[in-house]
Amino acid sequence: MVEPPDTITLRRPDDWHVHLRDGEMLAMVLPFTARRFARAIVMPNLLPPVRTVATAIGYRRRIMAALAAGADFTPLMTCYLTDGTDPQEIARGYRDGAFTAVKLYPARATTNSQFGVTDYDRIMPVLECLTDLGMPLLVHGEVTDPEVDVFDREAVFIERVLGPLRRRLPELRIVLEHITTTQAVDYVSCGDANLAATITAHHLVINRNAIFAGGIQPHLYCLPIAKRDRDRRALRRAATSGNPKFFLGTDSAPHAIPAKEAAVGCAGIFTAPCALEIYTEVFDEEGALDRLEAFAALNGPEFYRLAPNEGRITLQRKPALVPKRIGQASAAVVPFRAGEEVRWRLAE
Repeated sequence: MVEPPDTITLRRPDDWHVHLRDGEMLAMVLPFTARRFARAIVMPNLLPPVRTVATAIGYRRRIMAALAAGADFTPLMTCYLTDGTDPQEIARGYRDGAFTAVKLYPARATTNSQFGVTDYDRIMPVLECLTDLGMPLLVHGEVTDPEVDVFDREAVFIERVLGPLRRRLPELRIVLEHITTTQAVDYVSCGDANLAATITAHHLVINRNAIFAGGIQPHLYCLPIAKRDRDRRALRRAATSGNPKFFLGTDSAPHAIPAKEAAVGCAGIFTAPCALEIYTEVFDEEGALDRLEAFAALNGPEFYRLAPNEGRITLQRKPALVPKRIGQASAAVVPFRAGEEVRWRLAE
């Protein structure tokens, strides 16, 4: 039996779904993503959202200004889709390089999604424009019907919304983001080349029991919420399968401690300080380290029609301690696996 390696070198990966926030929070969390990833699809759900070419350019400038000197990192900006989005604004932004993709949030599905889509017929002109451009639509795949159980919202979205949408526009290129269920794994696996999915690090590690272990664990609450352990196992099989339809998207989503530990706490798990290391840990546990590079650095660029990165990173099988918190006072954030050791670390 061949022993797994203690050091692996990969093409530098990309994060195809990350929340960098803005202002003080942006400055605090950006270094963790920029150190590990060459590019990142940046979510547009700020307040106010990134809905125009001008706001996307302004946000990108703020991200670039927050980078450390010499950092090699490219933010890829997205447009927040609303019922009233102008297709011409999307087309102009895509052709000018301001927008890489369009993000669909069902209204009230997650953080700052109150401006999101309420009527799928009203956004058809935008979706037809995306189809013509070959521009990806990134989907938060949950229904918001209060009568649907929170643990079923992804599966119901696939049945009620995504399936009919793809039959209506089969050439539309869609990324079903941060998938959490066996149903999503099966749906994407059976789809054509115009459908792909991102998988987070935390959904490969926790199931829904973790949120309630020893009491409510607010720093493990995210949307889509973690599901059953059979779903977690299905995600691990998909991520490590070598199937190019699945790729890395951390959905790292920082919130300050007071916003998480509140009577109505915010959804989001901040994984940026250790996400790449946890993906490596999972692939190691599944005996699939030889497939990590494709998942982390090749499959995403292929779907987005971009060249893979030329740079390399090295990870070592050495324990590393995740900080208990990052930042100071009321601005501090608790990262995923806070105070715990991960078994792999990024080489200096």
